[in-house]
Amino acid sequence: MEPIGDVLHLLVILSLLETGNAKVGDFKAAGATAPGDIIIGGLFAIHEGVEESANLSAPHASQCARFNMDGFTQALAMIHAVESANRSPVLTTLGISLGYRIHDSCSDVTTALRASADFTQPTTDCGGGANTSNSSPPIMAVIGASSSEISISVARQLNLELIPQISYASTAIILSDKKRFPTFLRTVPSDLYQTRAMVQLLSDSKWTWVGVVTTDGDYGRSALDSFFSQATASGICVAFKEILPNSLTRPDGESAVRQVATTLRRNPNVKVVVSFAKPTQMMYLYQELRGLGLGLGERVWVASDSWSSSKEVLGKMDLPDIGHVVGFTFKTGNLAHFHHYLMNLSDNNDVIGNNSFLKEFYSLPNGSGDPKVVSSSTAAAEILLNNSYANVVFNVEMAVSAIAHAVADICSRKDCKTPGNVQPWQVLEALRGSRFELEGKSYTFDQKGDINMGYDVTLWRSVRGVINIHDVVAEYHPINNSFIYTSGNTKNITNLMDVVSVCSASCEPGKFKKTAEGRHTCCYECINCTENHYSNNTDMDQCLSCDTKREWSLEGSSGCTHKTLEFFSWQDGFAVVLLALSALGIVLVLLVGALFLHHHQTPVVKAAGGPLSQIILLSLVGSFVSAVFFVGHPSSLQCKVRQVLFGLSFTLCVSCILVKSLKILLAFQLNPDVKDVLRRLYQPYAIICLCVALQVLTCTLWLVLQSPREKATVFATTVLAECDEGSHVAFGVMLGYIAVLALVCFACAFKGRKLPQKYNEARFITFSMLLYLMSWVMFVPVYVTTSGKYLPAVEMVVILISNYGVLSCHFFPKCYVILFKKEHNTKSAFMKNVFEYSRKGITDSSSVSETSVSQTEGKCISNSYSISSPSFFMSTTPIEPTAPHNCWSIGQDIQSIDPATHCTVVDHGVFVTGQLTRPHHLRRSMSL
Repeated sequence: MEPIGDVLHLLVILSLLETGNAKVGDFKAAGATAPGDIIIGGLFAIHEGVEESANLSAPHASQCARFNMDGFTQALAMIHAVESANRSPVLTTLGISLGYRIHDSCSDVTTALRASADFTQPTTDCGGGANTSNSSPPIMAVIGASSSEISISVARQLNLELIPQISYASTAIILSDKKRFPTFLRTVPSDLYQTRAMVQLLSDSKWTWVGVVTTDGDYGRSALDSFFSQATASGICVAFKEILPNSLTRPDGESAVRQVATTLRRNPNVKVVVSFAKPTQMMYLYQELRGLGLGLGERVWVASDSWSSSKEVLGKMDLPDIGHVVGFTFKTGNLAHFHHYLMNLSDNNDVIGNNSFLKEFYSLPNGSGDPKVVSSSTAAAEILLNNSYANVVFNVEMAVSAIAHAVADICSRKDCKTPGNVQPWQVLEALRGSRFELEGKSYTFDQKGDINMGYDVTLWRSVRGVINIHDVVAEYHPINNSFIYTSGNTKNITNLMDVVSVCSASCEPGKFKKTAEGRHTCCYECINCTENHYSNNTDMDQCLSCDTKREWSLEGSSGCTHKTLEFFSWQDGFAVVLLALSALGIVLVLLVGALFLHHHQTPVVKAAGGPLSQIILLSLVGSFVSAVFFVGHPSSLQCKVRQVLFGLSFTLCVSCILVKSLKILLAFQLNPDVKDVLRRLYQPYAIICLCVALQVLTCTLWLVLQSPREKATVFATTVLAECDEGSHVAFGVMLGYIAVLALVCFACAFKGRKLPQKYNEARFITFSMLLYLMSWVMFVPVYVTTSGKYLPAVEMVVILISNYGVLSCHFFPKCYVILFKKEHNTKSAFMKNVFEYSRKGITDSSSVSETSVSQTEGKCISNSYSISSPSFFMSTTPIEPTAPHNCWSIGQDIQSIDPATHCTVVDHGVFVTGQLTRPHHLRRSMSL
């Protein structure tokens, strides 16, 4: 459905067309005319308004008032452009010319509609009848108007005849709608781009709290709506919106200006005001603000194209009285030819004769009432030059040039001199697709009928009392929505950006904006970001979250801090000490092994186990090496290796010790029948392999089913890299299995703790296993309750204690004898020790009750003495009996017994037994 405003405009147009013939002649009297083959119309605001009339009895033409120099200069620009086109090769080669009929809109919509009726009706004589013989050609196109409100109304009337209309200053966004205004074109960009440029300037300058003053009507409201929507999208808040009536001469005009001034006084934080008002409205507003004593020196006025080039807004004030003015103006051209035209205007009698506006201009009085003050050509030219604006003149020239090229395109294909051969809609079609040139540049209308060249940004400046309003400091390019600042003016615009126009101060990094309900989004509180959140820019709407797996932050942080990766590192002092102990242990093991290899034939080495001692030393090397894997950044492979290597190494060590412990058990006093069975089952290396095989099976199942792996435990500010043991059950079974072996060793060795000193390792085994069990018993609660990077150090300490316990108890005493007690490391010394121990045992046994022993002929009764001295090997040798008819054998069993005074002894390094060569001399059995 057509909007109500459009219907009202059509009613006004129809009422004008239905008026009496006597009045129509009055309505269409043109102020400036010139003949030609193609006639174009012109509509300019030669006057600023109309006189109000109370006579509404019949339609009548209103009396125009207040001569407008700007509009008059624009009309002269059209006349000059038409004359220039007629002299150009574009038209002279075709032998055609352009004519014009220019009307005065008087800055009034109704007057403009009455004037534009001449553009849509055939010419008639003064009597009211149609003069078909002397009628002028119809209007093929219309140039104007400057006001968007007037252009909108006129465009609807011209749509009836499809007469193309080209505006040189109307920028309302609605005029780009080709469904509603199919014949409207313009040589200026739409306000959509102007408001976009304004918003971009505000954003670049960080002005987020602004006010808007606009004029009532289609232009002002359309610009206000466009600016408000784009500003809101860019985070700019509009503190207030004030609309001034089109005519301030009405009774409500003065109160409206006073209301705007009061609003500005109530908003001191609004240092930037965007204005789409008219020049006269701004002039009255500045005067009102000055009357209120409101200082404007720090305020920035962003002026639209409607008043950015008008000095009249200053009135009798200076630029410092109103503040800073940043204006958006259209692109300009070269005014040299037009200025030359104005200088010689008084010599052009043809123009003066057919131009009533020019006659009125020359008859204008000055302040003293002298009607001939501008009659001189020099004074007239100076006044016109001061009121000619390069951007508007250039836009008018573009409009005329576009029509000239469109007409040339049509007339190159048909005869244009014959009336009726060219129609307005043909010119419209040619305009839409034509490309024309002006001052060496090519231009064309886009699909919306606009020529969008961007804007010049001007900064008003006062130099020695002379105000320059045309100082271009930047160019706006609508394609990429950016400004390019001209050289030498960057500092001026940068200084202007020091003005602060915000509702609330910017929130620094580390804070976010919190807007209260019902308030503008630009008015907010700054709240600190919570822990593990941050904001790294100013004025952020919300804080960003840190990656809590790797980062952290305190309250009010502007960034996240990487969490410290913690593990039992190589540089840690405690780790260095433990590693040094591990390295020392490996060195000691290697030295002991070398010493034992060098003295492998000595009784001490044989008593220490011979080959078994080398296996124990090898297992201790593996155990010491496993401790090294508890230091450094853990990896899955490292987690698997350290536990398995320790488990297998120490299992091998304890298994060898178990064999030595079982030897003690077999050597101890037992039932002879049971002892014989155990001797047959006693296979040292088979036992070792079996014990280690069970541990290998446990570790294999652990690695296959649920193996240890690297794990990262996240804390508030740190990330702990540690090993997850996978299955704690498997871990416990592995350690428990070693503990069971250690208990067996402890039990077996404990029984033989009183055997001869040089052979008795039971005390050392007992002490080392007790130390191992105690350390691991303490390890369990500490391991369960401890967390952090030093948890691997706990197990590492226990491993080192266990290793050093075995090394100290089993090997260091032997090394002491080998190195410092060499006289004890002989066969005779060992035999003497055994003899003394046996003799002591016999003496002690005489005090105990006798035990009857049944004897059998051919059998000897043996008394067993457990000597915990493994690997003591002696070759077959005769030994002098220490007592009459006694024979001592050191070996696994007696290979041969000589009933004479000498006996043959073979030692397999397991235990020592003593026998009497003559059984009938033995009357009691003594056992220890």
